[in-house]
Amino acid sequence: MKANAPRTAPSHANVEKVNAELFTFTYGAVVRQLIEDYEDLDEVNKQLDEMGYNIGVRIIDDFLAKSEADKCITFEGTVQTIAGSAFRMFLGVTATVEKWNEDKTECSLLLEDNPMVDHVEIPEKNAKLVYCNMLCGVLRGALLQVSLRVQASIERDVLKGDDVTEIRLRLLEQIPEEYPFKDDE
Repeated sequence: MKANAPRTAPSHANVEKVNAELFTFTYGAVVRQLIEDYEDLDEVNKQLDEMGYNIGVRIIDDFLAKSEADKCITFEGTVQTIAGSAFRMFLGVTATVEKWNEDKTECSLLLEDNPMVDHVEIPEKNAKLVYCNMLCGVLRGALLQVSLRVQASIERDVLKGDDVTEIRLRLLEQIPEEYPFKDDE
């Protein structure tokens, strides 16, 4: 290697960054407004999931275009890429993948450092709120775009006294890719 050779940065280093505190406070304001608008925390949780789903459907294109991630063939490989690259690209953290079932169709993503919960306290009256439910929707939407239908849920939450944020993923279906044309034989 030449002494003056340029250093290449990871592809996600070129992604425009948003100040973490601005993101955290903006997300908090969205959650607060949903609580005021819907009053029913189950409906707020549903809305957070739906908002996340809509983000996930679109954000996957950005991830695939800007990352150097290899094509993932299996659910396990896809989850490892999400944990190692996508979380780092979009949230600035890396998730740990644990608790695989025997069939490799269920696992947990563990976030020891979740920037979405910085400066956040949930009042006792809002104990049913799943504050980070948007992450579940993002994962559902993004994975559906790469032909993986999943169920995602928050199993442990630092805002409720747990030591990590744990998102449980379960593969429901691997959708076969369909092409709009047939090969000429």
